[in-house]
Amino acid sequence: MQMVQQLVAADTLIDASAVDYVILAIYFVFVLGIGFMVKRNVSDSADFFLSGRSLPAWVTGLAFISANLGAVEIMGMSATGAQIGLPTTHYFWIGAIPAMLFLGVVMMPFYYGSKVRSVPEFMLRRFGKEAHLVNAISFAVAQLLIAGVNLYLLGSIVHALLGLPMWLTLIVAAAIVLSYITLGGLSAAIYNEVLQFFVIVASLLPLTLIGLHRLGGWSGLEAKLKPQIVDGKTTTTVEQQLHSWPGQALSGFDSSFWSVIGITFGLGFVLSFGYWTTNFVEVQRAMASESITAARKTPIIGAFPKMFVPFLTIIPGMIAAVLVAEIADLKAGGAPAGGASGEGVTYNDSILLLMRDVLPNGLLGLAITGLLAAFMAGMAANISAFNTVFSYDLYGDYLVKGKPDSHYLQVGRLATVAATVIAIFTASIAGSFSNIMDYLQTLFGFFNAPLFATFILGMFWKRMTPTAGWVGLVGGTVAAISLWSASKFGEVFTLPGQGLAFLAASTAFVVDIVLSILVTMVTKPKPASELVGLVYSETPKEMRSDPDEHLLPVWKRPVPLAGLALLMTIVLNTIF
Repeated sequence: MQMVQQLVAADTLIDASAVDYVILAIYFVFVLGIGFMVKRNVSDSADFFLSGRSLPAWVTGLAFISANLGAVEIMGMSATGAQIGLPTTHYFWIGAIPAMLFLGVVMMPFYYGSKVRSVPEFMLRRFGKEAHLVNAISFAVAQLLIAGVNLYLLGSIVHALLGLPMWLTLIVAAAIVLSYITLGGLSAAIYNEVLQFFVIVASLLPLTLIGLHRLGGWSGLEAKLKPQIVDGKTTTTVEQQLHSWPGQALSGFDSSFWSVIGITFGLGFVLSFGYWTTNFVEVQRAMASESITAARKTPIIGAFPKMFVPFLTIIPGMIAAVLVAEIADLKAGGAPAGGASGEGVTYNDSILLLMRDVLPNGLLGLAITGLLAAFMAGMAANISAFNTVFSYDLYGDYLVKGKPDSHYLQVGRLATVAATVIAIFTASIAGSFSNIMDYLQTLFGFFNAPLFATFILGMFWKRMTPTAGWVGLVGGTVAAISLWSASKFGEVFTLPGQGLAFLAASTAFVVDIVLSILVTMVTKPKPASELVGLVYSETPKEMRSDPDEHLLPVWKRPVPLAGLALLMTIVLNTIF
């Protein structure tokens, strides 16, 4: 007991009551209960890694969006919302929805129809072992780094609640996530993600409504917003915070023209399509569906709740910049002490401090539970994707081949434990960024942008060769890292906001395309017979669609659903 008292700090960021802890405990009972229930249905590696391809579209659709509703959405978006306001909505209405719809309409038939177990395995069939190995390694590294982001923020919540040292909170948080993934694999992660989706919405909606009520509605928020000041200079005016376009505060460009181009191409095309169409964390959920139609509808169904997430994340961040004294001080150029880390308030603390200031006990417990659910969903998604790629694409293909299925199932569970331990250490990297979005967008530019270039070129250009596949990937990644390093360490140039991440991603994409075309011209392509199911022109229509789809009502078909989602997104872009 004395040791515990020594570990617990005298003051905590959040003053929770007994009822808040009861709500939290009930949630954890459900989480672990799902893990134990699903464990009975895990008999082989297909059950553990892909849920036996048996889940309905509404389950995988909610899991698809919940897996992404982690650190990026909650802390990252609220932090950026507190800094720059409505331009942050571009991460959703430009930087997510169009790519999600493209994934469902165009790309999922290739993933699901080819029966691959992972995105790197698709690369293996299309380009061969070199591209497969490069992609598998880069993806595995990215997932360990991004899992560290979710774990760091998960630990921040526990630290804020209990006042425990950060190293101890990271271990506690990691153990919770590890327990249910190890028990039930992907099914446990997916069913928990569905539960977590409803918990997250229920926890964040009161935060938005109560915060706006205290400010006198949206007009009150508009009247009380202040500019962002850094080093004595105004970097984001109030006017820029209240309109999503042209979004200079987000892009970092002074010119409104280049800002629109940077957001549309850098975020809306390269980063967005690179993330949503090739990221196995998301694709894995759709691949667990019961049919090709369900797989196609998975990201499309997810697009509907996705378009309204800004009202649960960005708006609270903007509210925090007005209502929370510490965030208002930070935005005015100050350096307030405290914060979740105990080393000073950052924008990442915005939503935590808003919860502290506006929510009564009971609702506070629900909000804390929602945040924990979000970070566990994000981390579980990263870990479950990592263990699949490691077990199938690295261990099974290059290290130990030809073992019984039970062997790879056991390796998958051990990989889950190892990844969780490594994430404890990568969490320290995330902690060094005052706005977690800067870190995440940098990682996406390094890993996802070149992969998307290789992927999209190879899917629609049958002449592209296996050698071009891996050369383009390596060249694009190196180009992005070099550009970022030149700015961060060489101080060759600087770009505020997310401009550097957009530029690095765009550079990776262009370099990858150029190298791929040049190398293709001097190397030998695969025969057309080996490209069936992998290249659009070589794949018969019946392999890319469900023959019974025409029997479904119009509102249950992927393309009409996608059209409705796109129309709604255009309306939101127009209004804001």
